[in-house]
Amino acid sequence: MKILGRHLIVELADCDRAMLDDVALMEQHLTEAARLSGATIVRSVFHRYNPQGVSGVVVIAESHVSLHTWPEYGYAAVDFFTCGNSVDPYKAHDYLREKLRAGSAQIRELKRGIPSPTDETIDHKPATQPLRRAASAG
Repeated sequence: MKILGRHLIVELADCDRAMLDDVALMEQHLTEAARLSGATIVRSVFHRYNPQGVSGVVVIAESHVSLHTWPEYGYAAVDFFTCGNSVDPYKAHDYLREKLRAGSAQIRELKRGIPSPTDETIDHKPATQPLRRAASAG
């Protein structure tokens, strides 16, 4: 694989249930996790469900950090997808696990990239010609 990035898929269990239902707090914690990892924050979008639960994404220049919570189970599903070598997704994970007071965590790391017969890390922003935009309909 021509590796462009790392993707941590994290299961956080036995978390603080009230926290998992607080949309403003989830945005604050996920944004700070991204910042502490060394990521460049672009934008965030969060939503609170009725009757409970929060989903959110922090778009970073290096990809994204996302979260989905189930307060009724004390559970949060978190993705840290980062490209390049300047961001440490494990720093984001450690911060978020501590802030959510997770009793347990399971982490799976996937290499993301272009299938190929051998593994090599490639630049995620290669110097190429500008992409052509699709013609507008109409």
